[in-house]
Amino acid sequence: MKKFQTGPFLSQIDIPADLRSKFQHEDLPGVADDVRQYIVDVISEIGNSHFGASLGVVELTVALHYVFDTPYDQLVWDVGHQAYGHKILTGRKDVFPTNRTKGGISGFPKRSESEYDTFGVGHSSTSISAALGMAVANRYKGEKERQHIAVIGDGAMTAGLAFEGLNHAGFEKDANLLVILNDNCMSIDPNVGALKEYLTDITTSHTYNKVKDEVWNLLGKISKFGPDAQSVASKISSALKGSLLKQSNLFESLNFRYFGPVDGHDAIGLAKILEDLKDIPGPKILHCITRKGAGYKFSEEGNPTQWHAPGVFNKETGEIVKVVPKSPQPPKYQDVFGHTIVELAEKNEKIMGITPAMPSGCSLNIMMEAMPERTFDVGIAEQHAVTFSAGLATQGMVPFCNIYSSFMQRAFDQVLHDVALQNLNVVFCLDRGGLVGADGATHHGAYDLAYMRMIPNMVVSAPMNEEELRNLMFTAQQENMGPFTIRYPRGNGVMTEWKTPLKPIKVGQGRKLTSGEDVAILTIGHPGNFAHEAIKQLQEKGISAAHYDMRFVKPIDETLLHEVFSKFNKVITVEDGCIMGGFGSAVLEFMADQNYAAQVIRLGIPDKYVHHGTQKELWADCGYDINAIIETAEKVAGKSSSEKTAAS
Repeated sequence: MKKFQTGPFLSQIDIPADLRSKFQHEDLPGVADDVRQYIVDVISEIGNSHFGASLGVVELTVALHYVFDTPYDQLVWDVGHQAYGHKILTGRKDVFPTNRTKGGISGFPKRSESEYDTFGVGHSSTSISAALGMAVANRYKGEKERQHIAVIGDGAMTAGLAFEGLNHAGFEKDANLLVILNDNCMSIDPNVGALKEYLTDITTSHTYNKVKDEVWNLLGKISKFGPDAQSVASKISSALKGSLLKQSNLFESLNFRYFGPVDGHDAIGLAKILEDLKDIPGPKILHCITRKGAGYKFSEEGNPTQWHAPGVFNKETGEIVKVVPKSPQPPKYQDVFGHTIVELAEKNEKIMGITPAMPSGCSLNIMMEAMPERTFDVGIAEQHAVTFSAGLATQGMVPFCNIYSSFMQRAFDQVLHDVALQNLNVVFCLDRGGLVGADGATHHGAYDLAYMRMIPNMVVSAPMNEEELRNLMFTAQQENMGPFTIRYPRGNGVMTEWKTPLKPIKVGQGRKLTSGEDVAILTIGHPGNFAHEAIKQLQEKGISAAHYDMRFVKPIDETLLHEVFSKFNKVITVEDGCIMGGFGSAVLEFMADQNYAAQVIRLGIPDKYVHHGTQKELWADCGYDINAIIETAEKVAGKSSSEKTAAS
């Protein structure tokens, strides 16, 4: 592991106590500069990491650890994309270059990694509820002086869970909770919705901010009149917010004391404000205005979405290093989705596209540009995305609701009750199905095959390649299809010539790709390509394997399964999903229900949380890559490969 240089301030800091004991207020900008430069130096070389979000909160991070007695005072980062500065200041400076690599530190706060990571995160909008739980617990234990801080972005604030936390916190009036709203007008794609407009009104009301500053300066001069000055200040502040903004303050209506907006890049000013807020009891919110990618010229001036996670780049020129392949490469599955939905929508005026805050990530931005009136980014609100889609479907529309597999877990109840119970034709396109790589356990799409197949009325499918994805999408938008799930992985497919003619697939019908005598290999989705390669190598070893691409987990192709269990007593199932309750379990259920007897080996994601690494590393670790299929087939075939070769 390469060792990176640290600046003169950062070189003296191993833990936040060093920051508090060695430096004065006037040193904080220098500390922030060192932290920012270290992030730029490391990420520019290792790539594989988020970038813009952490640069945007460097000064805030330094101020928080300077003012609060972390880890006794508990700091919760929402999502965690922005926590790199936090990790660098809390004992992980030297191992930061291992970020998001196998065996290295996680890209998100993780309780098992550090006592400073008070709550494991990765999905958005959890920080307020978690910090409130901590505050109530510590109040109960008699630790009322303990501080609890939730740092949440304006994008994450759009989710229902954030408002649920705010609503409860406002009721716990003596809970020691500070919510810091990191307002940079960006999540991964630009924020949308009424809350964004509301925050913009607050931050751009020059009249309000000018008068507010003047009033507070005046109150500072008359504070000698005693405690009444504070109540006067509160009344005047509320009046200003109501009359000058011509609306009541959203946060104060929830019983939060609202402060701000303030400059999120003024480390000294932030430290002084935070010190004052420590002495104010009850729930309060500090509204900080920041810039994503702040302090690095190229990320500030460039495309914020691109600089969210740019990969390797030249820190001197800002040039993002792109590896140019020697030959044409297959497209990403997400791009096949993005182009195909436009192709379908041009022929079917009922099709609409919906995504919760990930138009670029899922490539729905292609349709958004071509057909803006038929495409909806609903913000970080998966539950709303599903029920909104259900509402569209009741009126005869065919919504394609594209949500990352891991995030669809957040809307399970809506899928169950609002879509499936009413048998509505909502097409769920679950991007990032399976192991996603460096984002780790919070982002792996391990469970969708299992949780979707248990829902009545639901069709559950997975394409082996780009052509199959296109054809499944074509099938799903036909009349009277009902709820329909199509899941596909992160990354590239296998076909360079992928723009094939669209044709329907009979729901519940798989396909036999290869005949064999010794073992049957049943696959679902992209891992069918692993099996295809493994079978070629097995043939060279003298083992004859049949390959069945099942395409549907539900309804499963019973005709093919009767064929399999009538002929084979050695069966291997392969899936890029959890083996508990997934595709392999469906095959076992069929075998038991139909009174067949066979040795069935299920390959897939084991019953444990899988951490970060590359996709190839994790496929191998979980035992369902090409080599694992070969080794399993050799074991169950009953003879060693050398014996098979001799017998043939």
